[in-house]
Amino acid sequence: MLILTTFDLDEYVYEALARGASGFLLKDAPARDLINAVRVVASGEALLAPSVTRRLIDDVARRRRSGNLRPEAAATLTARELDVLRQVARGLSNSEIADELFLSEQTIKTHVGRILAKLELRDRTQAVVFAYENGLVGGPGEAV
Repeated sequence: MLILTTFDLDEYVYEALARGASGFLLKDAPARDLINAVRVVASGEALLAPSVTRRLIDDVARRRRSGNLRPEAAATLTARELDVLRQVARGLSNSEIADELFLSEQTIKTHVGRILAKLELRDRTQAVVFAYENGLVGGPGEAV
């Protein structure tokens, strides 16, 4: 589900994500961004407006510092699944991850599905939040 709104408020974003939205864009986004967002969400990926992404990352970093961690869940992932999760958290598509890790796109889809199942997550957006909360990736420009 793709949400278009004029409201760039955290409570709207979090409520939309909690209700299953995989995309959140502001109505003033250029037409090409809207078309791309529809395609991205329709393909099962997630997309957030850049301003929303920045605030979400900041919020996740705050939660991480406050101890909202699930290291036991991360420990259930294989080394390859952790590699894939880190690439998902960087915002790469399945195709881009496949190229980066020298695997087929179908293999990446399988890994993403297993990651979501093992971590009991609904979608890639939740996987990104999990990765940041649990220190599997750092902030912008920061490697972990």
